[in-house]
Amino acid sequence: MKISIIGLGKVGSSLAFVLSQRNIAKELMLVGRRKESVMGDVLDLRHGQLFVDAPTKITAGEFADTANSDIIAICASVPTTPDMTDRLQQAPANVALLKAMFPILSEASPNAKIVMVSNPVDVLVHFALEFSGFAPHQIMGTGTLVDSARFRQLLADEIHIHMEDIRAYILGEHGDSQFPAMSCADAGGEPIDDTPHRRELFKRASNAGFEVFKYKGYTNYAIALAAADIIQSIASDTKNTMPISLKVNGFLGVDDVCLSLPAVVGARGVERVLHPKLDDKEKQEFLHSAGVIREVINQVNAGLR
Repeated sequence: MKISIIGLGKVGSSLAFVLSQRNIAKELMLVGRRKESVMGDVLDLRHGQLFVDAPTKITAGEFADTANSDIIAICASVPTTPDMTDRLQQAPANVALLKAMFPILSEASPNAKIVMVSNPVDVLVHFALEFSGFAPHQIMGTGTLVDSARFRQLLADEIHIHMEDIRAYILGEHGDSQFPAMSCADAGGEPIDDTPHRRELFKRASNAGFEVFKYKGYTNYAIALAAADIIQSIASDTKNTMPISLKVNGFLGVDDVCLSLPAVVGARGVERVLHPKLDDKEKQEFLHSAGVIREVINQVNAGLR
């Protein structure tokens, strides 16, 4: 199992650390702006391999060195600045990064599964599919996985049930138009009622990333762990169900837009997309999310012409 990470900023280096602990990669290839720029991470991770059960071969390289990767995680991004109040503001510059790297990555590893971590993740999954020519099951983004985890943690604190036993998804855009699918939220088969207080918990979960950013200037641990869970599900073929950004084809009449829906993740990547039974309000919120992402895609396309 060869896993490559593109982009060794705060998130990419955190993901490399998590993967070095999980014993799922035989080889971990780290690629930054320059090969020399990631040697600090490479050496630091190598120095810790004595303390893990199954040491991983960890090296620094360039795009060409990712050849024959089984999984590639994309963490490369233009810098986030304090004045950015919306992840969508990063779209044009980060799409340009993808356009430069994907011809090389896709040719070098035509069977790889791509895990998109950079933002705006839904827009970038769309363009990764376009630039790579990969099948939809090969490319997925972290999407609302972290948002859903934050929401489940807040619900768990309120109803005193372990968060792993709660099924509550935030769906749609990983951004301002996301929504909680409360109509199908449950624990042990018992519905979790949609109350004003739980709507407030959703708002807290939705804004949690910006709250972390306010305090330390970036987010890295939770998103790295979320990406690692997706990668582990692919590498170990566990077929876990999780809300991830993927190409939507036909759900509620939405086509050719990438948004988060629950999906079964395994060795083939996106093995199955689940279609939750949403109520009328949630259906409209999903359609609104689709409209938001489609508008950004159109704007980026206009800039690429």
